[in-house]
Amino acid sequence: MATTVGDSISRVRNVLKAVKEDPFLTDRFLYSLIMKYAKTLIKRDNAINSIYKYTSLFKEIPCVELIEVDKVEACCTGIRTGCTFRRTKDKLPTLSDWDNGPIIKSITSLDYSKEAVSTQPTIFTDLTKGSGFKYNKNVYYWHIDGHLYFPNIEWEAIRLQAIFDDDINPLLCSTDCEDVCTSEQERDFAIPEHLFSEIEQMVLKEILTTGQLPPDGADDSQNILR
Repeated sequence: MATTVGDSISRVRNVLKAVKEDPFLTDRFLYSLIMKYAKTLIKRDNAINSIYKYTSLFKEIPCVELIEVDKVEACCTGIRTGCTFRRTKDKLPTLSDWDNGPIIKSITSLDYSKEAVSTQPTIFTDLTKGSGFKYNKNVYYWHIDGHLYFPNIEWEAIRLQAIFDDDINPLLCSTDCEDVCTSEQERDFAIPEHLFSEIEQMVLKEILTTGQLPPDGADDSQNILR
C-alpha cells in the first residue's frame, strides 16, 4: 500500500510524542517541515533532473485560466513582429524553487496534446528574430512574479504539474472537478525510506532545538491539514 501524506505526518508525530507532547504542532505545520526537508535532501542527493522521479511531490492543477496581455507586461518589448501574449489570470500558488527557478514538471493543453517549453523573455525575443522562426511550432512559456506567460497561443487555459510550497487543495476543491478534490492526507507521498528516516530526525531536531511552534492561524480549523 502506498504511503500517503497522512501516513508521513503520523510517522513524524509518533517520533515526536516520545520526546515532546505539544497540541500546537498541527498536521499542517508538521507537513510543511516534512516538505522542507524532503526537498533539501533530494536536492543534496540528486542532480536537478532526478527530482522528477519523485512523482508524489508533484501536484496537478487541471485548469488554470489564461488572459491576454501586452508585450510590455510579458517583458518582450524588443519584439517587433505581431506577437500576442497570454498569462495566467490569477497568481499561482507559491512554486518551490530550485537553482534554476520553479520546479515545473509539465505545462500542457487541457487535453494533454501539446506541451509547453520553458524559456526566458530575452531568449524568446532572440528566437523571433531568426529567419526560420515562422516555422517554429513550439509552445513556449516563462515565469515572472507568480504568473506564467505564453506567446502566440490560443489556449484559454492550461494544465500545470509542479511542486508547490502552498496547499493547492482549496483551489482544486473550489472547482467543479470533484474527481481531483482529494483529501490532502490521502495523497501519495512516496519518499525513499533512507530519506524519510533523515527527515524525521531533521524535523525533530528543528522543533527541539529552536522550540519552534507554528504561528497562530485563523484558518487552521478550516484547513485540510490541521
